[in-house]
Order: sequence, then C-alpha cells, then structure tokens
Amino acid sequence: MQREAILAALRSVRTHPTAGSVFRMVRRKVPSVSFGTVYRNLNLLKDEGRVLELAFGKECSRYDGDVSYHHHFFCLKCEGVFDLKAPSLKDLDKTVSAGSGMDVRYHRINFYGRCKKCK
Repeated sequence: MQREAILAALRSVRTHPTAGSVFRMVRRKVPSVSFGTVYRNLNLLKDEGRVLELAFGKECSRYDGDVSYHHHFFCLKCEGVFDLKAPSLKDLDKTVSAGSGMDVRYHRINFYGRCKKCK
C-alpha cells in the first residue's frame, strides 16, 4: 500500500520532487509512513524501473514518475527540473554499442541553463 501511494504521488505531479517532498505528499494520505520507508521504496521503485532518479550535480536526487522516453532541463538559477519532449535518440544506443563494442542499455540526456521564468 505504501509503495503504491508513493508511486501515485509521483505520477500526480510534474515537479520532480525530492525524497523529502515525496514523503510530505505521501504523509497526507498515509500519516504513519516514515521517511525511511519512503526512501527505501523510492529505491525499490527505481530498481523496478517504475520511477526515475535524477541527480543533478551536488543537488539531492529528484524523482520522476514518468518513465517514458524524455529528456530533462535543469534551471541553474531556480533549480527547477522540467520535462522536455525532444526527438527520439533511441538509435543512439545501438550506434554507440556497435562502435564501441559495449552493451549500451540506455542513456539519459540532461540540459542545463535558465528556464523561461529565469531568463
């Protein structure tokens, strides 16, 4: 029940919350949940491929309930994280695999700069 509440909370927002923010969201529905439970379940959901963990430098991890193929933009001023719908680069995995002899499973591309609000 707690894991599904965490997943539902993540899928209900587009803000890419931190573990602390997810904890506060879930606690409204499941008052007895602990931060440790939320954190452990976020890691389990990540390992299951049901959520994405986004790490932007020294900033704490952010989480995304949308595991479909898309990129992210990190605003260097307000530290907001935004989804970007960009052309698919899925063939890039095959190209890199063939050229390097490595077995590439996936890639992530993040963009950095200033968002529309912070320009």
